[in-house]
Amino acid sequence: MSNITPQIGPTQRERMAWYLYDFGNSAYASVVLLAVSSAYFQKQVVGGAEGSRVWGLTISLAMVLVALAAPIMGAIADYSGAKKRFLFFFTSLSILFTALLFFTQKGTIAMAIIFFLLAEIGYRAAQVFYDALLPEIAEPHEMGRVAGTGWAIGSAGGIVILLLILPPILLTKSSLIVVRGSLVATAIFFALASIPIFLHLNERARPQKLPAGENIFSIAFKQLSGTIKAARGFNEFLKFMLAYLIYNEGVIIALDFAAILGAVLFGLQQTGLIIFFILVQATNVVGALLFGNLQDRFGGKRSLTLSIVLMVACVVALYFAKNQTHFFIIGGFVGIAMAGVQSVSRAMVATFAPPGKSGEFFGFFALTGRTSSFIGPAIFGYLAAELTLWYQSQGQTVDLAEQSGHRLAILSIAAFLVIGWALMSLVNEKKAREMATVTSVNLDGALLAQQQKPD
Repeated sequence: MSNITPQIGPTQRERMAWYLYDFGNSAYASVVLLAVSSAYFQKQVVGGAEGSRVWGLTISLAMVLVALAAPIMGAIADYSGAKKRFLFFFTSLSILFTALLFFTQKGTIAMAIIFFLLAEIGYRAAQVFYDALLPEIAEPHEMGRVAGTGWAIGSAGGIVILLLILPPILLTKSSLIVVRGSLVATAIFFALASIPIFLHLNERARPQKLPAGENIFSIAFKQLSGTIKAARGFNEFLKFMLAYLIYNEGVIIALDFAAILGAVLFGLQQTGLIIFFILVQATNVVGALLFGNLQDRFGGKRSLTLSIVLMVACVVALYFAKNQTHFFIIGGFVGIAMAGVQSVSRAMVATFAPPGKSGEFFGFFALTGRTSSFIGPAIFGYLAAELTLWYQSQGQTVDLAEQSGHRLAILSIAAFLVIGWALMSLVNEKKAREMATVTSVNLDGALLAQQQKPD
């Protein structure tokens, strides 16, 4: 039986609280992952092409840890009705260590890695439970629109934090202590925006009575095991996860290395990078709203195809780009495409998941995403560093070799996107929705029979 208690539908206040959390955690993504921390780590903390390699490996390690834990966390959250408690813990972890990144400086590589790992693990793990709350505030027919609106408001949050930290950085000509102080400002912004979801969103899932001799962890493993066994009935969902595993590689690389590419290939300083990401976040809002409505009207598969094709075109254009103007124009279109890929993918998982199993399915979604997040950055960082060394061996100067290595590595992004799109084209979206409904009944029946078995 489903552990979602029938009651009055979600209120506008609850949806706004859910949206505001995205508003806050997008500030983390904008500053730590995009505009500030990545370029600061690569250039100031480590230095040179080796900084790209270490940055990629650090991200990969964080993703591996979250990937291993996410499905179990999702299963526990579904059975215990504790999504908000897990969300609070991991959000707090991310906020705390985002603020502590202020203390990282040139040469403090170990400290920077540890603090970033903990901030990133908190951010990514919290996302599992945040996404799993979507089915509780939106009906299936409106999930595309609600997810798209959340993504748009989140993008607006990314713009607001960048506008807040830009003036002091601009006035002090990118003073390193001011750049580091922007990380503290981001942590405070994230904390304030996350408060409403904990105060006002009513989690409808309720704890289920544990069978004799069981505890929440053993039940979670059994529930997860049962979902895995039932996966034969979710063939379309599994095909979608395989496709997502591949095309998400390209998206994650673009996110994690955008600032580094801007600095290395086009000479952008911290002020220029912040302005660039304000542009990207602005077009991200447009993309989220556009593709959220496209999904509700034309389906997730068609909308996702369009966004991936646009993303590939941007990557190819970036390879041939010659100056900062080109980089800014491409960034505007990347914002639209990336919002479509990510918001539509999230909404498709919600519509493919049986009622009461959203935490488990978003756990699998996170497992797939974190696996690709592990592979993609590591591969790109390795390619950029090794190609830089190769170009140096061919007689290029250190700076030119670093540019050449990073430019050639860009093509790996397009390769992941194209292969992922080809696999996604094999998914039958209508069949996936139907099987989610049918299998939900079968799973609930099996669980009820197990609970009623005599000791």
